Amino acid sequence: MNKILLSALSLCLTSLAALAAPKAPVTPAVAWDSIYPSVEARIKAPQFRDKDYRLLDYGKRVETPGFLYTEMINSLIDRCSSEGGGRVIIPAGTWFTGPITLKSNVNLHLEEGATLLFTSDLREYPIVLTRWEGMDCYNYQPMIYAYDQENIALTGKGTVDGGAENANWWRMCGAVKYGFEPDKGIISQRIGRPQLMEWNEAGVPVEKRLMGDGYGMRVQLVNPVKCKNVLIEGVTLLRSPFWVIHPLLCENLTVRGVHIQNDGPNGDGCDPESCNYVLIEDCYFDTGDDCIAIKSGRNRDGRRWNIPTQNVIVRNCKMKNGHGGVVVGSEISGGFRNLFVENCEMDSPMLDRVIRIKTNSCRGGVIEDIFVRNVTVGQCKEAVLKINLVYEAREKCDRSFPPTVQNVFLENVTCKKSKFGVKIEGFEDLCNVRNIEVKDCDFSGVETGGNSITGQTEDVRFIDLTINGKKI
Repeated sequence: MNKILLSALSLCLTSLAALAAPKAPVTPAVAWDSIYPSVEARIKAPQFRDKDYRLLDYGKRVETPGFLYTEMINSLIDRCSSEGGGRVIIPAGTWFTGPITLKSNVNLHLEEGATLLFTSDLREYPIVLTRWEGMDCYNYQPMIYAYDQENIALTGKGTVDGGAENANWWRMCGAVKYGFEPDKGIISQRIGRPQLMEWNEAGVPVEKRLMGDGYGMRVQLVNPVKCKNVLIEGVTLLRSPFWVIHPLLCENLTVRGVHIQNDGPNGDGCDPESCNYVLIEDCYFDTGDDCIAIKSGRNRDGRRWNIPTQNVIVRNCKMKNGHGGVVVGSEISGGFRNLFVENCEMDSPMLDRVIRIKTNSCRGGVIEDIFVRNVTVGQCKEAVLKINLVYEAREKCDRSFPPTVQNVFLENVTCKKSKFGVKIEGFEDLCNVRNIEVKDCDFSGVETGGNSITGQTEDVRFIDLTINGKKI
């Protein structure tokens, strides 16, 4: 009997050990040949009823200076949605407006020559549930917003202009270079941001995190939240107060053929956060921050939700200025997996990095399975690949949540000018960067002549990597 019990116990322990064992990393060949097509097949743009709602068929132009078309546009969106959906068409011309709320089964379509120009009057922006730098809160409504909707789109050859400049939204960042004047009584995020970070660390309930007046927290330009089947296609997006496109907790998202130009503070181009099945293709980015930055919540909030962003494809995009071309982090506490980047072009002395992973020991989470191929870079300022586990070292937070970065693969990436080829900054006391491969890449014009690796790493491989004409 004892032998039988011991045998059963041994079998049980063996099974548990097998369950607890880390999974074998996916090879690039398997990822590109098998996982990539399966992810691509799951991403489908929404379809809409063949019914057009033209704005001027339901209202008139008003010549009064400063007149806002907010109510006219939102009422037509409501009508379209309630009647089964279709296209709400904004015709050519400039339409001055407050925040717009998208509803299910509505495609907000901007005809060529149409511009939605948003007011900077904070009184026009109600308080809604959103996230700000990965932290849950109630803040001013984003300029184009949707919450818990399905089948929505923003399309056309028109322009969405946030109207941000140093004289209004941008100075709220609290930086003198963007128009902030410390002695003029300007309310800036110097008030709201540290308060929200404190609430996050303390676990203050979200319903008590009421920002808005007196906190100086800028708004996103386009922010679908908890939405399914989202399409943003063809439009030009300019002068956002803050992040340009910020899909949050969305599933099945396509961003295609979008032109983003935004040189303001924190002017990220597209930041999918805690999203699943995302396609970003044929887009142009010229930004004051990261071109694409993948998120999943900051610190306690991100760990509480524990919803990773996953299954993201970025292809055929062009990046000019930005802190990074394709970035993961830094608000990435929910983790990330399955990123495919291919056939992109990047080139600017003001583009800091090409592929960037940034996080720290406040965050936690696992960032894994990143596959990059066929990327052509004219020049970048710092590094082609940068992995940084000690980002924002001065952040005040509980630093007992070291993140892990693993399974990162670059293949056939070329760059003609940079400071470093690969730059990795790991932890001195923990080996949390592992299985990194740079293969068949050619980096010329590398100012330092090579790569820089500090902290502990495991299995960082350079296979047929050429730097300044020499194999590494």
